[in-house]
Amino acid sequence: MKIVVVGAGYVGLVAGTCFAETGHDVQVVEVDQKKIDSLSQGKVPFYEPGIADLLRRNLEQQRLQFTQDIRKALRRAQVVFIAVGTPQGEDGSADLSFVLQVAQQIGQAMEGPLVVVNKSTVPVGTADRVGKVIEAISSHPVTVVSNPEFLKEGAALGDFMKPDRVIIGTEDEDARKLMADLYAPFLRTGNPILFMDNRSAELSKYAANGLLATRISFMNEIALLCDAVGADVDHVRFGMGSDARIGHAFLFPGVGYGGSCFPKDVRALKRTGAENGLEMEILKAADRVNERQKNVITRRIASRFGTELAGLTFAIWGLAFKPRTDDVREAPALVIIENLLRAGAQVKVYDPEAMENVREILGDRISYCADGYECCQEADALVVVTEWNEFRWPDFERMHKLLKQPVLFDGRNLYDPKRMKELGFEHIGMGRSLAT
Repeated sequence: MKIVVVGAGYVGLVAGTCFAETGHDVQVVEVDQKKIDSLSQGKVPFYEPGIADLLRRNLEQQRLQFTQDIRKALRRAQVVFIAVGTPQGEDGSADLSFVLQVAQQIGQAMEGPLVVVNKSTVPVGTADRVGKVIEAISSHPVTVVSNPEFLKEGAALGDFMKPDRVIIGTEDEDARKLMADLYAPFLRTGNPILFMDNRSAELSKYAANGLLATRISFMNEIALLCDAVGADVDHVRFGMGSDARIGHAFLFPGVGYGGSCFPKDVRALKRTGAENGLEMEILKAADRVNERQKNVITRRIASRFGTELAGLTFAIWGLAFKPRTDDVREAPALVIIENLLRAGAQVKVYDPEAMENVREILGDRISYCADGYECCQEADALVVVTEWNEFRWPDFERMHKLLKQPVLFDGRNLYDPKRMKELGFEHIGMGRSLAT
């Protein structure tokens, strides 16, 4: 099948490469020629495990190509995926300008019947809007399908190649068959492909992310309550998660969620509710709790060291909003660093992948270290923000010697408080006051 993907960002590149991997002829349309040149040489502009090798293999096999020319790409194509960004607007809604611009380009370029698939995260009703834009320009038949992505940064290839479900929004039988054929290689283990109407498919993505974000915020509030009453949040989450109705996923307290999906999608879903006369009270609370949670660590630093931090140096382990990615969009680490700088502290940072992205934001206001141990040297305290695997079992004796004060703010509860106390650390975790 000849497939066109418009947009070579995170979603578009992963989708295009994975479709090519199953033997399809894939053309990825991108406006940035420098990006096209780089991708055509097998260079990926972001960190995602495994994607570079897959990209190079499919380039070599000539199943994957990059171009600026959407008209040429659409010739003989059966399906085109829209995978461009939907950034958050000033009012919290998703900005559809890029999606609708692509719809207009498709309408101008298509030379025959076409299935147009919304892969971008878009609010309810977008499929209708895309269809109207195209139909106003082109006389050729078009079917607009909603196919939300559920990729986790750091595990995107596995999520695409072995999805736990695929959601397809369409009531057109030919489009249903085409999409079923397209996704069949990824569903051989029996995981479902769920067909529904467009609006339900569009809402499914937002609803899923909204619930996951709410679980995180709920657990962060429980962690604060554990500290207040002297309970251990690890015991509490095991007790909760053992209930089959709840389960263990997304019950880990921390410093708040970030990234490109949860914050934006929660706010967009709130906005959709407001536009339809509904106050999404639970989502509003989840968003408020998350913003508050990003400041919890610095409040604890102030409780331990005082509000004036001039003359003190803090080491930060982890800058990306989660491990296995270099994405720092709405990352809690950025909030923590800004709070420390405002209080007069010096800040040293280390992250396996995200330091260049942070350097673009903060420049030389902070110090960038080659590894975690250099980061600890002569620091008054260590703050663990992102749970990279290499942080889980470091050389604690070496850390203890390097730090000026063996104070550890464990923002992800990576370490056992009792063991850290035995090793001579002052350990401050999230909801684990009883354990110390």
